[in-house]
Amino acid sequence: MTHFKQKLSFGEKLGYSLSDASANFVFQILMFFSFTFYVDVFGMTAAAAGSMFLIGRLFDAITDPAMGIIADRTKTRWGKFRPWLIWSAGPFAFIFWLAFITPDWAAESKTIYAFVMYFLLMAVYTVNNVPYCALNGVMTGDVNERTSLSTFRFVAAMGAALVVQGLTWPLVAKFGNGDDARGWSITVAIYAAVAFVFFFITFFTVKERVKPDPNQQTSVKHDIADCFSNKPWVLLFVATLVIFIVLAMRGGAMTLFTQYYVDQDALYAFISNFGVVVAEGGEMSLWQKWLNVFGFIINEERSNVHNVGFGLFGMICNGVTIIGVILSKPLSSMVGKRAVFAGSMFATSVSTAWLYFLPADNVKLQFIQGLVWSASYGPSIPLLWSMIADAADFSEWKTGRRATGFAYAGVVFALKAGLGLGGFIGAWVLGMYGFEGGSNAVTAEALTGIRVTAGLLPAALFVVAGVVMAFYPISKELNLEIADDLARRRLEREGEKAVSSS
Repeated sequence: MTHFKQKLSFGEKLGYSLSDASANFVFQILMFFSFTFYVDVFGMTAAAAGSMFLIGRLFDAITDPAMGIIADRTKTRWGKFRPWLIWSAGPFAFIFWLAFITPDWAAESKTIYAFVMYFLLMAVYTVNNVPYCALNGVMTGDVNERTSLSTFRFVAAMGAALVVQGLTWPLVAKFGNGDDARGWSITVAIYAAVAFVFFFITFFTVKERVKPDPNQQTSVKHDIADCFSNKPWVLLFVATLVIFIVLAMRGGAMTLFTQYYVDQDALYAFISNFGVVVAEGGEMSLWQKWLNVFGFIINEERSNVHNVGFGLFGMICNGVTIIGVILSKPLSSMVGKRAVFAGSMFATSVSTAWLYFLPADNVKLQFIQGLVWSASYGPSIPLLWSMIADAADFSEWKTGRRATGFAYAGVVFALKAGLGLGGFIGAWVLGMYGFEGGSNAVTAEALTGIRVTAGLLPAALFVVAGVVMAFYPISKELNLEIADDLARRRLEREGEKAVSSS
């Protein structure tokens, strides 16, 4: 049987993907470095930082759905969602930078500044990212092409993750030269400038094609009711919330794991194999000069061993994640999105739990664990966003109504709620084990807390996400049936429109 097809060009997919690279400059820093920045550099207490992350989610509970409603009702010659990319590009880049500078103020004033900038960053992220995500559901009605589009998107996103996780700490150390606040300001300014350019490229390369029935009555009440009565969407909302709680909790703990738990001498010996150590009295090779541009050379005091180690591991592991992302489409084409997603969650759970049991001085095994984790998690990444578009199709198929922006807004809220809750829970667990930021004298109990927050707790929550997705009702066969039926309905509407206008 021939199913509905609506192919997109390579250039359009590539252009679309660049805006998610931009968003990931923010997302990856929030997930991996925000706790470390606000506690160790900015000077907030762990409790204040955790509270900021949590309270921010109450803010998102209003802004995310509101943005979805606004985007669904936007009417311009460029479409509903595209124009928001260019309208938000400047504020996005500027506020991103402002959120990671450290003013020389009194502690109370600095804390107020941090809260305000964090909330503004989340707001402009919403204005930009909700419409961007919704584009996935309206650029094509071909379910397999959506997975391909998501694959492009997340190859770019993981490329940005590779840069952020790999280069941020080394660049902060390099540009700061002992002043981490200055290093953060310069590093984030570079990321923000690149993000600004990428948003414009996306705007000029993509096109919206899937449109709701022109006779559909706009109703916020119906949009909300349709989503919450849509079982696939509800399950994706829950899974997204759980997954991003895990990622934020684990991401923040992994920087601490590398800095405080991993044996620094063993880490130094392991990463020396990558050419990051200049022989005493010797000159840098051409390769080392290139590494030094990005801060990947160990200094004489060895004070940046954990920075360089975390960066190298992050870059290599994200390379493996990209391979998993690329394999997502062929795997889901064979067995369906549900099976690949749930299987990825269970495999990731096992590899996450493994981290807790690794000795501090066995860096080789820690490296292997990181590679296995990346390979396990990678295939699930593009599927989530492709499946949200499928859930919007499911709602239109059942009710005749489509609210793509609101559907994506709800899941973006779940994502950011997960980030905030994960940051709060992680900070709370670390505090319960007696961890105090900014100190190199970490107790054995605090080290256990770091391992629990990086390994055991995330592993348990990945199991929860896998169980949730096992109940996702859209099988591979039903997915194709829905896409074919909706394509037929749209063709019929176009035919009726042509007859009435003739």
